[in-house]
Amino acid sequence: MTLREKVITEFTDRFGGEPTAIVRAPGRVNLIGEHTDYNDGFVLPMAIDRAAWIALRPRADGAVNVQSLDFEGETQFSLNDLKKGANHWGEYVKGIAWALREAGHTLTGWDGVIGGDVPGGAGLSSSAALEMAVARAFAVTSGFAWDAGTMAKLGQKVENQWIGVNSGIMDQMISAAGKAGYALLIDCRSLETQLVPLPPETVIVILDTATRRGLVGSAYNERREQCETAARFFGVKALRDLTIEQFEARASELDELPRKRARHVITENARVLQAADAMRNGDAAAMGKLMIASHTSMRDDFQISSDALNAMVESALREDSCYGARMTGGGFAGCAVALVKEVAAEVFAARVAASYTLATGLTPNVYVCQASEGAAVVS
Repeated sequence: MTLREKVITEFTDRFGGEPTAIVRAPGRVNLIGEHTDYNDGFVLPMAIDRAAWIALRPRADGAVNVQSLDFEGETQFSLNDLKKGANHWGEYVKGIAWALREAGHTLTGWDGVIGGDVPGGAGLSSSAALEMAVARAFAVTSGFAWDAGTMAKLGQKVENQWIGVNSGIMDQMISAAGKAGYALLIDCRSLETQLVPLPPETVIVILDTATRRGLVGSAYNERREQCETAARFFGVKALRDLTIEQFEARASELDELPRKRARHVITENARVLQAADAMRNGDAAAMGKLMIASHTSMRDDFQISSDALNAMVESALREDSCYGARMTGGGFAGCAVALVKEVAAEVFAARVAASYTLATGLTPNVYVCQASEGAAVVS
């Protein structure tokens, strides 16, 4: 049974009658451009064929009543009484309602069932998928127009102000605006986007280390503060505004940690733009080299890799069919991503999984991915 069928079946069992709409919003894998988004920089993510699905039906009393296939309990609240609760999956639903109300939307309540297959905590943006699916649900029931950039900003506001993670705009933007068959080059300052095709005869393989670390209370916010310290030192709005030459001219005056963090962000921004050019030119080898350089920078300068992530990347790079690999996501745990020859993808996946297990004793999950559409009403 597909996820779509599961949420419909559960909705019918739980609420009686058929849902009036089905919406979905994808997770994402970031091909290159890590921790550049909140520095007003560039990122190159791809919406993946794993998503959050919601079967829903509007209701007239201003209440929202949602059940999850994946988490315990249900979330129920009134749109007229939006208050933060305990750490619970339902806070993402409530947070989107809050952000939409803050933006001036008049909302209609709904009953719904949510299910997803984006692995949680893996760095594949299961939370952004949930947020954008919920925003799509409210757009359906409340009748307002869908604008990907606007909805992405509201999702980021939920993360920052309701959930408490000082994340950037990338995750929500790619979930809202992804395009089947393409990665999306996003300018995180202007929110301008450009479609970028994968090199011919290649696929993206996600390599889940089976390790997890939550973002709230982690070193994520600390890294952001260090980047802001470096930007203030150079007198710029964000590290995006510095060239590598400007940075190197005064880098020795910075304390070690802000210096390392800034060097990663500045060089990573350059790599993202080079990667987009390489992909447009169909140059898989050049793209692969940039991915490897990105991983080195995250390991050594931004210091967000881990033994498990390093072992996974090393396992991938030993395979002749792999052009390049890097950790992806917020860091410290989760997934790596590899650019691989399409004809060898399944063999690559099996060999890397075996090699990683031999090195770490852990059993990974490996996904050969297709680029999918962003948040949409599917019926």
